Amino acid sequence: MQTKKLLLTLFEYKAWANQDLFRLLATVTTDTHAREVHDAIRILNHIHVVDQIFAANLQSLPHGFTALNTPDTPALDDLHQRVSKTDQWLLDYLGKQPEASFAEEIHFTFVDGKPGNMSRGEMLLHVATHGNYHRGAVGRILSQIDVDPPWDLMTVYLHQTPRSAT
Repeated sequence: MQTKKLLLTLFEYKAWANQDLFRLLATVTTDTHAREVHDAIRILNHIHVVDQIFAANLQSLPHGFTALNTPDTPALDDLHQRVSKTDQWLLDYLGKQPEASFAEEIHFTFVDGKPGNMSRGEMLLHVATHGNYHRGAVGRILSQIDVDPPWDLMTVYLHQTPRSAT
């Protein structure tokens, strides 16, 4: 299987998992779980900031971030809209890439000012796995307040999503 097809599957899964998690988190009452919802939003915002940093890096553009999260915590609905937009941008970006581009090395600057160098494919793989890791932390927060987290599993996504024969 080609790198592009695998990455597209990962990012389609990422967008699907984000939608499920944001929908579920919106049902949690902030009257009794304000701290937990706040912590979950901070984690989701961190994922989004890192996604934005690497979207800039992929384009060899400055990202403008000096930290891995923002000082202010966005409203859940606002963050959901921004994450959905970024997820779609990543899917569109992937769709336009020729297979050979995933091996291309890109030089960039980390948030701490240190130089970095990763292939385009490594950057995209980092974005996908980084978000997955942190969505799991949000799932743990939900479990602690007796809310069943979504089944954020690749197997569930693949089972629920119509697949093409190609």
